[in-house]
Amino acid sequence: MARLERLNKYLAQSGIASRRGADQIIVDGRVKVNGKVVSELGAKVNIYNDTIMVDDIVCKQNKKCVVIMFNKPKGCVTTTSDEKGRKTIFDYIDITSPRLFPIGRLDYDSEGLLLLTNDGDLANRISHPSFEITKTYLVKVKGEMPEHKLAQLRKGVMVDGSLTKRSKVKLLEYKDGISRLEVTISEGRNRQVRKMFEAVEREVIFLKRVAVGDLRLGGLSRGGYRYLNEFELEYLKTL
Repeated sequence: MARLERLNKYLAQSGIASRRGADQIIVDGRVKVNGKVVSELGAKVNIYNDTIMVDDIVCKQNKKCVVIMFNKPKGCVTTTSDEKGRKTIFDYIDITSPRLFPIGRLDYDSEGLLLLTNDGDLANRISHPSFEITKTYLVKVKGEMPEHKLAQLRKGVMVDGSLTKRSKVKLLEYKDGISRLEVTISEGRNRQVRKMFEAVEREVIFLKRVAVGDLRLGGLSRGGYRYLNEFELEYLKTL
């Protein structure tokens, strides 16, 4: 029996990486199909008969989707290792099986809700901008945030040469020279929230992601993690 499937999808469902991450692994020449290196994007494999390997390790598709919620602390990177010797999120997560990878990123100086999974298709659906999954952040910036600056952020500002999509920005408090806000965006550009405030001449001094869609961080302690329950998993699959 032959069932052909795109190689990047197969790798994603094997928990190797998201589809975009799998594309890079393929281009880098790290994938072998039946003993031969395949570096062509768009290649297809027979999931029943072909042997697919990454770095000479056989890949098998996952049978069960696993997602954990992690409260990332400030001062660690969202990678498996770091050339500068900094802490990574996997210094906090004591899970060796199944292999997990992060859905999206939080930068070194940011904290809060980060999802990790072994399901590449789910990771792609949640992180890809075309699906417009909302992410909500608590933000502190230096200085006041007058209404005209809030309006600019809500309407869209120039970040890396293009206009951001409309966002929800709510001023929660201004005290002792610090503005505290709640910001909800539906994109996932690199350091987007920080750059949005830079565009209105405000410096972010605290950034914490508190929600992905309706899934909220709640009382999970810094550096702590938990498995999502079946209802939360079903919710993510409907996004």
